[in-house]
Amino acid sequence: MAHQGLCRPPHIRQDKDALHALIQQLGFVQVDSIRTVERAHHMILFARNQTYRPEHLRQLLEEDRRLFEHWTHDAAIIPTAFYPHWRRRFERSKDRLRECWRKWRPKEKSGDRHIGFEDMMDGVQAHVTQNGPTMSRDLKSKSPPRAVDKNGWWQWHPSKTALEFLWRTGGLCVTRRDGFQKVYDLSSRVIPERVLRQDAHSNEDFIDWACNAALDRLGFAAPSELAAYWASISTAEAKSWCVDNLNENLVEVLVESADGSAAKSCYARPGLIESLASHAPPPGRLRVLSPFDPLVRDRKRLHRLFNFDYRIEIFVPEAERKYGYYVFPLLEADRMIGRIDMKAQRKDDALHVTGLWLEPKIKFSQARQKNLNAELNRHARFIGVKNVTYDRGYLKTP
Repeated sequence: MAHQGLCRPPHIRQDKDALHALIQQLGFVQVDSIRTVERAHHMILFARNQTYRPEHLRQLLEEDRRLFEHWTHDAAIIPTAFYPHWRRRFERSKDRLRECWRKWRPKEKSGDRHIGFEDMMDGVQAHVTQNGPTMSRDLKSKSPPRAVDKNGWWQWHPSKTALEFLWRTGGLCVTRRDGFQKVYDLSSRVIPERVLRQDAHSNEDFIDWACNAALDRLGFAAPSELAAYWASISTAEAKSWCVDNLNENLVEVLVESADGSAAKSCYARPGLIESLASHAPPPGRLRVLSPFDPLVRDRKRLHRLFNFDYRIEIFVPEAERKYGYYVFPLLEADRMIGRIDMKAQRKDDALHVTGLWLEPKIKFSQARQKNLNAELNRHARFIGVKNVTYDRGYLKTP
């Protein structure tokens, strides 16, 4: 929790530089479009500091260029200082994405031949070069008429797929979001020149950086967890790195499991145990976490360390959901105590709670109710609504 920025006092005033430092500490902040309360990146940062201002994030991304948007395991906001490492990721992504997207992105017929996204890339790159910031909708007229049904987000038109491929492989950058739609531009017009001048890292150096940077943010980890942190190297590469660095820069530790399963062998820095006493305990307040918060993103690790079984149910058919469409984990000090289903009802000027499920042996005392009210009122102010309302019978039995 200390490595993930969750042991700092959350009420200390945060300026733009402090926000940037926090994101560097986390490594990245996942971006997600769903806004039942607020978007994931804002909720992740607000959970760590209640004085967080989204405008500071926008400035760091769109004006200062100290952050950029790209891909880890999903779309994310990343410190621009890491961009040279992403050049190696771009190279690793090209063949894999071509193979995958040829299979998933249907070709469209134009005259007597079929057009795929690879046929559109030179034209898309030229359009952005000549016209500047470009959205997918700006290129629809340049795609051939669709010959397939629009069955979901995989059915992008070829120009959109070309934009995404060029972004994912470094030819373009996201310069800003407009109504949460990506606006693309040349990387040379988004990433500062001093960063672009830096050489790309070798494959060996990239693996070394990815493992070291992941371990610094996890505290201790198995090779699979190191590989998953940035989703940019394989477990085999992480395991080989651990073996090569054992005894020199790493020690092997046995981590007990809170869920009752067998202890797990992990790797850590020498002196990990001795360093624990230097970490401040996490604040005792109750906090709502985003489903994409770094603390809960790795569901297996979450279950092992916190004995908290969590999944997001947005892709689960409604009749089969156990809790709800988009249910938020609840953190109290260093325990996951439950989950809450809530939604911003902006037309009613309210944050509305439809369900609350507490973990076994967690009682809903008056003190806990007071702490929940305080947290939800903080969230209501953050998202700009005046009231917190509850469904009748919102307290549920798991």
